[in-house]
Amino acid sequence: MVKRRVSKKKKIVAESKYLKTGIDGLDSLLDKGIPKGSAILVAGGTGSGKTIMCLQILKNAVKGGKKCFYMSLEESKERLEQHMKDFGWNKKGDGKLIIKRFNSFDIARSVDALLTKARGELLIDIEPVIFPRGFRPDIIVVDSLSAIASAFVGKEENYRSYIEQLFRFFEGLGANSFLVTETEETPSQFSRSGVEEFLADGVIVLYNIRKGDMRENAIEILKMRGTKHQKKVVAMQITNTGIAVYPEQQVFSEL
Repeated sequence: MVKRRVSKKKKIVAESKYLKTGIDGLDSLLDKGIPKGSAILVAGGTGSGKTIMCLQILKNAVKGGKKCFYMSLEESKERLEQHMKDFGWNKKGDGKLIIKRFNSFDIARSVDALLTKARGELLIDIEPVIFPRGFRPDIIVVDSLSAIASAFVGKEENYRSYIEQLFRFFEGLGANSFLVTETEETPSQFSRSGVEEFLADGVIVLYNIRKGDMRENAIEILKMRGTKHQKKVVAMQITNTGIAVYPEQQVFSEL
């Protein structure tokens, strides 16, 4: 009896070190889950399901009692909440999910000013996300880094400085973060500057592949530090209840 109780306790402690997305097929591709505190790039082209997947992960996390923060740089709070309603997801969660819209050009101007004040030094004091007082999220979504990058055109060094600070800030919080990046339909690079995928602990790629007059959705865990994962491209669908992943259905395409 004692051995069994100790074994169960160890299992609970081990599981607490990993985050489950709550998307069954996606979690099946991971050995134990996503290591706590990891920064994950969610990369894909237009219509591949990046925003839906992130909202679904947060919906499942809130159901499990976690605090979540969605940093939107493209769609309005009202539009994102409508997406959730369309899939039949309850957004309320007793205040555990906060969606806030940011202006990428305001961020760029703020970073420019800070860098000027710091005389171009990389190690500047940036508080990139302002959470409500007393709200410390377990999971953060940034949608998207591509929108932020577009505000730094001609100032790529400033953008890289900001991204480095953003990753460092999330790491200091100990939160899991999902950072959306827009790519080509069949990407060879998974972020605007390349520094994002270097800094990220994991990269999840969503595909929206055109085959004749049809399109086929697929998903791949390209990289995931700290846990084993299946290295294959598998079928995925966007259904009326959210993302569905089929780990046994490999997609053989020229990706």
